[in-house]
Amino acid sequence: MWAHVWGFLYSNYFRFWLKWILRLLTGKCDIGNGGAGAGAARLLRKRRVEQQSHRVLRNAVHVEEAEVEKCVRDIMKEKKIEQKDTGFKTNLHISLLQISGYKKLYLNVENLRKVPYDSENEEHEERLIELWNLLMPYENLKARISKQWCDIGFQGDDPKTDFRGMGLLGLVNLVYFSKHYTKEARQILSRSNHPKLGYSYAIVGINLTEMAYSLLKNGALKAHLYNRVSGLPQMEHFHQFYCYLVYEFDKFWFEEEPESIMHFNQYREKFHEKIKGLLLDCNVVLTLQD
Repeated sequence: MWAHVWGFLYSNYFRFWLKWILRLLTGKCDIGNGGAGAGAARLLRKRRVEQQSHRVLRNAVHVEEAEVEKCVRDIMKEKKIEQKDTGFKTNLHISLLQISGYKKLYLNVENLRKVPYDSENEEHEERLIELWNLLMPYENLKARISKQWCDIGFQGDDPKTDFRGMGLLGLVNLVYFSKHYTKEARQILSRSNHPKLGYSYAIVGINLTEMAYSLLKNGALKAHLYNRVSGLPQMEHFHQFYCYLVYEFDKFWFEEEPESIMHFNQYREKFHEKIKGLLLDCNVVLTLQD
């Protein structure tokens, strides 16, 4: 019965679900379950055609938040699972909330990314000035268009041109890190001005926004977010992951000691591969602590 229900989730919502649910129910990864994981996989493949025929289970992986409770009841009824089996019910409820929440989070992040920075938008401008004040509290910004922006790692006199790729999402991430980890942000900004190993703080920050976004988009953040949040992941959790990337990239950069900033793309990709490797662990949680 368990294999039948979870088998559908496996074949329709990626292999990660078998790993995650086995860990949820047993406290171990599928690797830690020895032969059970392999046996379950064989059983799932054997029953794939049969599993596809169940409408209730097919719909489960597309359920919206408001429909989760009803979907759980429908699945338990369809599979003739006792309602008093509260362990199964709770675990399934959490699983479906997380499926729904991950998709909703991606849409929210994508919508923010699509918003172009608008210098005529008062809110956008206020966020940009807030970033300056957080990072450079003892130096006044003399003008909105100024070479001073290069002091925090923008490319030119007007930062708005640097947000074209990631839109408002890039600025929101930079402000979030600077606001919630002000001490760390200022330290990293200072390190980024190193005479030999320096890099453009704001530009690299926006580049790391693209990395976080792409990992969310391709599903690589599932393990991290499902372990991090017992319920619906929020934008806050995406920002927290971004903060982890900024902090860890700075450490990585100085440990690697690149010969020149001209090799940035090479080391950026190496860092990206490192993070993707960490995210393959079914127990992974990548976050900084307040």
